[in-house]
Amino acid sequence: MITEQLAELLGAEQVAGDAETLAAHRFDRWCLKHWQDWQGESLDAPACVVTPRNTADVQAVVRFASKHGVPLVPWGLGSGVCGGVEPRPDQIVIDMSGMNQVLSIDEENLLLTVEAGINGLVAEEAVAEQGLTIGHWPQSIGISSVGGWISTRASGQFSTAYGNIEDIVYSLEMVLPSGDTVIMGKAPRAAAGPDLRHLALGAEGTHGIVTSVTLSLRRQPEHRQFSAWYSQDMASGFRAQREIVQQDWRPPVMRQYDASEVARLFPDHVNEERCLILLVHEGPACRVEAEMSAVTALMGTLGLEEANAAAAEGWMSHRNNVPEWRDLLEQGLIADTIEVSGTWSQIEAIYENVVKALEAVPDCVNASAHSSHVYRSGINLYFTFACMPEDAAVMGDRYLESWDRALEATAEAGGGIAHHHGSGRLRRDYLHHDLGETGIDLLRQLKQAIDPQGILNPGNLLPAID
Repeated sequence: MITEQLAELLGAEQVAGDAETLAAHRFDRWCLKHWQDWQGESLDAPACVVTPRNTADVQAVVRFASKHGVPLVPWGLGSGVCGGVEPRPDQIVIDMSGMNQVLSIDEENLLLTVEAGINGLVAEEAVAEQGLTIGHWPQSIGISSVGGWISTRASGQFSTAYGNIEDIVYSLEMVLPSGDTVIMGKAPRAAAGPDLRHLALGAEGTHGIVTSVTLSLRRQPEHRQFSAWYSQDMASGFRAQREIVQQDWRPPVMRQYDASEVARLFPDHVNEERCLILLVHEGPACRVEAEMSAVTALMGTLGLEEANAAAAEGWMSHRNNVPEWRDLLEQGLIADTIEVSGTWSQIEAIYENVVKALEAVPDCVNASAHSSHVYRSGINLYFTFACMPEDAAVMGDRYLESWDRALEATAEAGGGIAHHHGSGRLRRDYLHHDLGETGIDLLRQLKQAIDPQGILNPGNLLPAID
């Protein structure tokens, strides 16, 4: 019934109810769902999938959903990894991939406006033709949408110099649960009350549906160089990175791998049990040269040993390879990455405690970490775990236990439990560690005020009420 009504509203070509399309929109790239599917579990599919072509279509679908009390689940390109997409048979998936156009490139003001469903790499390539860059390079850039970056509050590999998505977004258009549109952001900076863009950033489709985004661009760098360094342990590497950024040098890429990850990812650059730090320096040639000189002197003072810069160049060439969960499952492995963050005073304890917690999970065969986003006041850590139980039926239990142990250990050490992949259903029951119970209540009040019917992506982000 829903399918027929929407087909009459938009046109049959924009509404799909066939088994193949519904199956493809049952879940995103959350590992747990891929394991369940691989195991042969029956997973819910939506009532139908709607593909709008413009903002007016989105408004029409939202108003239809509001009128009939039918929940809507926004879908970008399905690259989320925390379970933000889990539609039920009585819900509509609104697939934004049809809204994929570059609307304008403003070379004078360095602004790019795109429809929210555009592939991130397509958007980057469009501005690259004009000698510009967005400067936002998540590993998933080739499979994620710009609207998805907004919804998950994403971070890219060059964030240390260029910022995260909240630092890059200039303005955005969003359709509210009422069907009305709102444009958030108008000027380079504003003091016109609270910044409404943050109602969309990180909301994961629970406050509205983002239809277009304007991003602030940069000119492509004039010059680029690479450097690499060995530290005796993670603590000494953290200290070196802290000194670099607190002395106000800004290599856009700063990554530090523990010994386990060096052995797994950089086998040609293993140096006993030492950690490996990779840096990418880019910008005006004179600044790059000055930064290289200063970093070399600093690393020497701190006792770090120079490594072959080819390690950093090699990382650059294959950095966006994204693994397929099914390939690992076929090898008997269930694995994932967990990104957290902490201050410089907390990060060593977070690293040690989380690795220890992951190693305590039965059948754990890997517990390792690297850092990839650096700030004046702290740094993130990106943990990788893998479990290899004899019985594939317990893989899901091992997966959830690994996440639980890692997030609880992070919180116990004072760290933040979500750095850049969003929260979804995977982290929602741990959000109190970051927001506090009062913060959770405030988020609920915002959701109620914006979406009183609760039609937008129900079950996502907010913990269930006891």
